[in-house]
Amino acid sequence: MPMGGLFYEQFSVGQRFEHVLRRTVTEADNLIFSALTHNPAALHLDEEYMKSSEFGTRIVNSCFTLSLMVGVSVADTTLGTTVANLGWDEVRFPLPVFIGDTLRTESIVHEMRESKSRPGAGIVTFVHRCFNQRGEEVAVCKRMALMKKLMESFRISPPKQLGGIAVAQVRDYKSLTILKSDG
Repeated sequence: MPMGGLFYEQFSVGQRFEHVLRRTVTEADNLIFSALTHNPAALHLDEEYMKSSEFGTRIVNSCFTLSLMVGVSVADTTLGTTVANLGWDEVRFPLPVFIGDTLRTESIVHEMRESKSRPGAGIVTFVHRCFNQRGEEVAVCKRMALMKKLMESFRISPPKQLGGIAVAQVRDYKSLTILKSDG
């Protein structure tokens, strides 16, 4: 499993991530996402209907915008280090996203606390913000993630004998550690 994300101890309140990945939203994105989620709303799919609306054209499905905003953040923050996504709160879409908009995302560590039920994990609350090409905020949310702790992730399993060498595999890591050699 690739690990680009950080462990609980590597985060700090106020830490900011300006995610490099940007994405121009296409008509296919909006159409496929709306179809996959069974959302037939005219505001996402019917250009003629929306010409007479206050927007003058279709607007992108806001659930796509939310998913893209959070998805872009994963590589820098939680890839390979998350136990579970615990939820979203205060999801807002201050402005609509239109087909052709190019979106960028930033994340800030808002809160942190130890998990009461899992000693090997902690809870990090992120604030994710998404902006269009004009720098206008189009989406914001808080996301709570149950994050692995560094020491728990590198805990060594019981040694095993392999051809006269006792080794222990480190969980969530790519290497083996030699404990002793008979030669």
